[in-house]
Amino acid sequence: MYTDLWNFALDLYARPGVEAACLQWQDQGGDVCLLLCAAWLDSRSIAANEQRLQALREGAEAWQTDVVKPLRNLRQQWRTAAMHDPQLATLREQVKGLELNAERIVLERLQGICDGWLATPGVAADWLGALAPAGAGVHHDALHTLRAVMQSTQDAEDGV
Repeated sequence: MYTDLWNFALDLYARPGVEAACLQWQDQGGDVCLLLCAAWLDSRSIAANEQRLQALREGAEAWQTDVVKPLRNLRQQWRTAAMHDPQLATLREQVKGLELNAERIVLERLQGICDGWLATPGVAADWLGALAPAGAGVHHDALHTLRAVMQSTQDAEDGV
């Protein structure tokens, strides 16, 4: 198990089905960085409460709004044109790299917010459901996919 959020997120995102689930989550207004942080906190048995939830939301919101989303929007706007313009395709890849770096900063900031939060074994804290955007529901496909991947990972670590 990774102790830092960035490497946990990279590992989780690379697992089958997770990228598609995260993109679906994003398309429905969810914050993928918060989603990955929620999965990390669940995996570490950190108890959720409203104060912590609010701190994470506030910690991600401004950076997502001011930095990540504008980069993502620009990259998406250039998608079609970049297929026919190699120079634009190169610039689009650079913007994609900036977007990824900006998301890494969000995850680092979220991890900083969580510093000092201790594990409470045996407490079922549904971070994934708690950080879902309004109306997403706890049975959203992305949540189901992440829970299944995390459970299979935990089972493998436990030797089940």
